[in-house]
Amino acid sequence: MNKFAVWLSTTAPSVFIQTNEKWAIPTIQSVHIVGIGLVVGSIFMLTLRIFGWAGMDQTLRQTHDRFGPWVTGALWLLLATGGLLVVGEPVRELVTFSFWLKMALVAGIAVIATAFQADLRKKEDTWEQTRVHHGSTKLIAVVALAMLVCIIFLGRLIAYDHIWGALSPATKA
Repeated sequence: MNKFAVWLSTTAPSVFIQTNEKWAIPTIQSVHIVGIGLVVGSIFMLTLRIFGWAGMDQTLRQTHDRFGPWVTGALWLLLATGGLLVVGEPVRELVTFSFWLKMALVAGIAVIATAFQADLRKKEDTWEQTRVHHGSTKLIAVVALAMLVCIIFLGRLIAYDHIWGALSPATKA
């Protein structure tokens, strides 16, 4: 992975971002953070609805239809800005344990979100009547929020990956 990261750092897009790092990296990071806020805020609102603490004047499907597009749009924004951050600083990003753990959690939350959306569309009536009241549904909502918090912290820990010691590929490079 280290060889790939070094190669990527020599490509034109990477060199452009590195050359203009004083404004490019902070700009990309700022847009990335806005995307994080949109995802977390929207999923938080869905979680509040699942727990019955907000939005009870709407069905879960209506709440999903309201906040789901924000999540989807923000995830695409995060994919684009995250990709630019990796291209701009590949050696810093691609050889860290924090980055790969973050990506594993991102994949996990994508699976949860996809399964939730598919099941909600397929069985909308049972969600409103029974599933939203199950303890397992509430547990999954809390786990999803916890995963998002971990993703945020791991994103910040990329710069301090040495804390993982031997787990970090960066310490072996």
